[in-house]
Amino acid sequence: MPRLLAFLLIAMLAVSPVAFAVQPDEIMSDPAKEARARALSREYRCMVCQNQSIDDSDAPLARDLRLLVRERIAAGDSDSQVTDFLVARYGEFVLLKPRISRETLLLWLISPLVLVCGALALWVHMRRRRSTSSSDSPALALTLEEKAKLEKLMSAEPGAGQRRP
Repeated sequence: MPRLLAFLLIAMLAVSPVAFAVQPDEIMSDPAKEARARALSREYRCMVCQNQSIDDSDAPLARDLRLLVRERIAAGDSDSQVTDFLVARYGEFVLLKPRISRETLLLWLISPLVLVCGALALWVHMRRRRSTSSSDSPALALTLEEKAKLEKLMSAEPGAGQRRP
């Protein structure tokens, strides 16, 4: 019985319609323009949700941005003009994938720099660890006097030099 319920639940989830935040009254009459609007809406960040596109967000601000995108497309703006308009109004933060520019260069380079610095630190650590664990290290080497004492102790008879009770 539990397997049947699990199967039915999975089947219902698989065939359920995907819910989009776009409302029916927002959809443009021209399918080509609507497709452009949907594609652009997936590239812009919802300022309320911040990790969702305006196409997926139910926030009122996301709805306003979707309508604004559709207005700009209906006015004849190209995709880059719509993007430039939104960036001018809301800043680079509105883009889910920021453009590479002088202002965002650090954003794009910080991850590779951290990765390279981490790899370099690991490499230096491993080299130091390997060099200190080596038996040829001068700190671990015995002096001639210590070697002579060690030879003398090792060659002595067992029990010699020990006191008897």
